[in-house]
Amino acid sequence: MILVGCAGWNLPRELQARFGPGASHLARYASRFPATEINSSFHRPHQPSLYERWAQAVPAGFRFSAKLPKTITHERRLLGCEQALDEYLAQARHLGDRLACLLVQLPPSLAFDAGAARPFLALLRARFAGRLALEPRHASWFGAEPDALLRELQVARVLADPVRHAAGAWPAGWPGLVYLRLHGSPRMYYSAYPPPLLQALARRMRQAGAEGAEVWCIFDNTASGAATGDALTLLRLLEEGR
Repeated sequence: MILVGCAGWNLPRELQARFGPGASHLARYASRFPATEINSSFHRPHQPSLYERWAQAVPAGFRFSAKLPKTITHERRLLGCEQALDEYLAQARHLGDRLACLLVQLPPSLAFDAGAARPFLALLRARFAGRLALEPRHASWFGAEPDALLRELQVARVLADPVRHAAGAWPAGWPGLVYLRLHGSPRMYYSAYPPPLLQALARRMRQAGAEGAEVWCIFDNTASGAATGDALTLLRLLEEGR
């Protein structure tokens, strides 16, 4: 399964005509895209009723990836998080079976420490049977020991662009999931991606899918609205390559 979408579902005015009708931006977004990434949950909690409305706005096959709160990843730095994690999951689970993946983004200063990482990831895995994607940003996470831990607990290591460390140029961790987060380059959150890069990306995604991985590609270059156009182009290229 290959899923393409954006971080959030705002639709640039100039592209809205390419989407179907709907009572909300999310409903219209879901007329073209099969998935989205919820980033707002990183910044603040949401009421269960909001998650329920989101789930009701999309078709049955639509999938959400939801980002863990910064209180867990950046403030508590994975330590003593059981209650906070349970509270978050109690909210996000109101997406029902449309909640397919949880995204764990770590601060750049958080080095790999097996004594903290293993208990936290095991805690998360015990509470959530769906896909787990981890985006570490400290160089110490890009080595054999953390990779083995991620494989053991079935957690994919995100390939994030721009790449911070050479070893991060390829996805790693559990091979059953390939999770790409594209933030725009050279200007993060703003720059659109050129067609040759998207063509190469489509080929790599098709190859990963053919090898049995579930593939997510989320465009986060949303500040200028480039994410929507890039995602639509990638969808077209994937269709043409079938």
